[in-house]
Amino acid sequence: NADHDVIVTSGGTGISPTDSTPQITAALLDYELPGLADAIRRAGLPHVPTSVLSRGVCGVAGRTLVVNLPGSVGGVRDGLGVLTDVLDHALDQLHGKDHKQ
Repeated sequence: NADHDVIVTSGGTGISPTDSTPQITAALLDYELPGLADAIRRAGLPHVPTSVLSRGVCGVAGRTLVVNLPGSVGGVRDGLGVLTDVLDHALDQLHGKDHKQ
């Protein structure tokens, strides 16, 4: 949606039969950003080894960054920590601004 710069979801990213957020999200994306999803999983590893079971995806739909975060408080905290480091640059890129020198 052109009215939103970022959409963040929380939950439904695991491997249980009811977890379907990644499939639904992937169907809406123009392209995925696997490095961002991997960074979010890695951020949780020191505290929660099972973070590697998250299937959350990240990507772009139009000019909107879409990010799946886990449903746990810790997973959201870790994911937002990763986003904090890259969000400004990602949004600049999505809006056609040049790389910062």
